[in-house]
Amino acid sequence: MADGREIHMSPLLKIRAERDQMSAIERRIADFILEEAHFLRDYSSQQLANALKISQSSVVKFSQKLGFKGYPDLKFSIGESIARGDGNEPAASAEPARKDAHAALAESLWHSKSLAEQETRVINPSSKVNQIASAIHKAGKVFVFGLGEDGIPARAFAMRLSLLDFLTVHHFDAVLMTTAISCADAGDVLLMFSEHGQQPALAKIGRQFRERRGKLISVTRHTANPLRNLADHSLLVSAHDERAHIEPLLYQTALRHLLDMLFILLCENGGDRLSRLEANLERVRNLHEP
Repeated sequence: MADGREIHMSPLLKIRAERDQMSAIERRIADFILEEAHFLRDYSSQQLANALKISQSSVVKFSQKLGFKGYPDLKFSIGESIARGDGNEPAASAEPARKDAHAALAESLWHSKSLAEQETRVINPSSKVNQIASAIHKAGKVFVFGLGEDGIPARAFAMRLSLLDFLTVHHFDAVLMTTAISCADAGDVLLMFSEHGQQPALAKIGRQFRERRGKLISVTRHTANPLRNLADHSLLVSAHDERAHIEPLLYQTALRHLLDMLFILLCENGGDRLSRLEANLERVRNLHEP
């Protein structure tokens, strides 16, 4: 079995987090399990296969791909997860929330954001985040780039890096960034923010940067995309909702939390970076004083 602690902790979260990387048949199995988790104990692997009109071997392979010995292990682990109330289970609403529409909305939104954060944490193991923090620490210069809406978190993170005294180069224009990376050196880092990682300009800039032996770090959804495929390291976000006005909120929340974690690592494991941050914050405060 794969990492038992992770699977035991939250198999439903693992399924949700990995869904974007699954084949069409695997997504059908995943969606059925997530929707019918309470009743999964009543289904054998053959019954589940019959319900989805797929082969029994597909169900077995799906279970094994998640790190289980087989479908019975997967079913048992999901049963335990439901008993603990983690993973895909909605949080219990307090009595006032059932009477107050705003409170109920807030509770539901908070739960959805929490799920997105947990899913995102599952697909970004600490070893990977530590590697990215190490690459940033060692970089002579840190370039940060994002187009359109992706430029908002890119700019915010670039400002944080500057406060930690990293030599940060931030642009939201592809032409300006192409010009800027002409001064990149080996070991420099380029953080590229793109939710879907599909823009051709990003891949071109990324290739140019790697030609200068820089380290490319992509920040995208947990999907197969050109930018992620090109990157040396990748930060991944998992956030899903069928409602078009809710899903972007979950993505932004999960991304912000992931970047907050990285920022704290840079603060606390970077020698005197924390004291530099405090000194820079003091200078900023002085600017606002009369």
